Amino acid sequence: MQFFWLYIDDLVGKGLDLFTILELVGLVSVSTFTTALPLALLFSSIMTFGNLGESFELIAIKAAGIPLIRFMRPLFLFTIFLAGIAFLFSNNIIPVTQMKLTNLKYEIIVAKPAIDLKEGIFYDKIDGYVIKLGKKESNDSVMHNITIFEKRFGLQDNLIMAESGVMRVSTNKKFLEFVMYNGWRYQERGARSTTNTEFTRLYFKEYKKIFDLKSFQMNKSSDILYDPKMLSVRQLSKAMDSLQNKDAYFIKKTNADVASYLKFMNFKDSGQLFAAKKNITPLKSFDKLIPDSLISSIQLTSGYQFSSLLYNLTAISDTYKENKKASSLHGIEWHRKFTLSFACFVLFLIGAPLGSIIRKGGLGTPLVLAIIFFVLFFLLNNFGEKLAKSGQWDVFSGMWMSSIILIPVGLFLTYKAMRDSQLFNQEFYYRLLQPIKVTLQKYFKK
Repeated sequence: MQFFWLYIDDLVGKGLDLFTILELVGLVSVSTFTTALPLALLFSSIMTFGNLGESFELIAIKAAGIPLIRFMRPLFLFTIFLAGIAFLFSNNIIPVTQMKLTNLKYEIIVAKPAIDLKEGIFYDKIDGYVIKLGKKESNDSVMHNITIFEKRFGLQDNLIMAESGVMRVSTNKKFLEFVMYNGWRYQERGARSTTNTEFTRLYFKEYKKIFDLKSFQMNKSSDILYDPKMLSVRQLSKAMDSLQNKDAYFIKKTNADVASYLKFMNFKDSGQLFAAKKNITPLKSFDKLIPDSLISSIQLTSGYQFSSLLYNLTAISDTYKENKKASSLHGIEWHRKFTLSFACFVLFLIGAPLGSIIRKGGLGTPLVLAIIFFVLFFLLNNFGEKLAKSGQWDVFSGMWMSSIILIPVGLFLTYKAMRDSQLFNQEFYYRLLQPIKVTLQKYFKK
């Protein structure tokens, strides 16, 4: 449901066939398998042990001298088996599913790009162009009152205005063909450093404009920004190793860029030659070494040099931050392969003793408790992932935070279940608080 809410604008009105919709639903469902499996284990374990407790079968088992841990052993081994299946699924199936899902989304988005063009709203998804429509027909291909701004980084953007037009995608789905009728093309040509430009106006009855759809392609960004969800553990490890070994490259590039603008860095050790000399007269002012006629030009040149140096260092810093961010994203996906599988074990460790304590089966209390603990797990998992992505925590701490917090809870519930604890018995808490209630009543009567 969350996926369809995010992409509802790209799906509605596309004229998609039933097979494409079913394929999309199937790919999205497969991608949620590793998240749904821990919830299923939690709910089923609470319900199973709750039914056994409600029918007093757990009491009979304990009366026969079989401890709860021994009774849980077969299910525990089965949970480990399911955790292994979940890992293999997330490591081998999910990356392929994510790649196919991305390809299918791309195919749907570019199937009819005209659907994204809304009346009276500027559309800037195509690189170098901004499109505005006055009116659009119901078939999403015929349009009226078309305005296209073409950015050429010149003195002024080029402009195309037409009364009507037809939009369609080429057969190879790499280009968008826009055939316009009865319009004008305005263009200004000339150097950016002068106002002496040439303005032309061209009237056309039919004009065909070709847009390149490479801005929609997945490989538009550099390899450092591709989606790590499409990689397996081995591929993620290889990618992380490449990203983490780029520190030497950044150090070398920074030294080269600094040395090229700060010439005195080449003579930074020359002071050692004069270390033995004494009675050296210190300079009172650097300006006294420069003639007055050269001060302004030297200051201007120095400003340019430092501006260029700042630009280079900013570019290196941004690239370094992107590299660190990519490394963190790869680390997050690497740990996710294991944390979601380990969550099967953690949630079973919570659900089994919890069901034996509450001693209620069915879909009532077990469902409520399963939702509460899964929401807690889901929130902790998301909080840890957000902290890891923002760099406030390291990747390991962020991704394993939910498991680290919930394992003691599971061990505590197992301890209580082994000793027939009345943790969720209302009468137990009533008897526990009754002396306090009596004491408070005596105190207020006085």
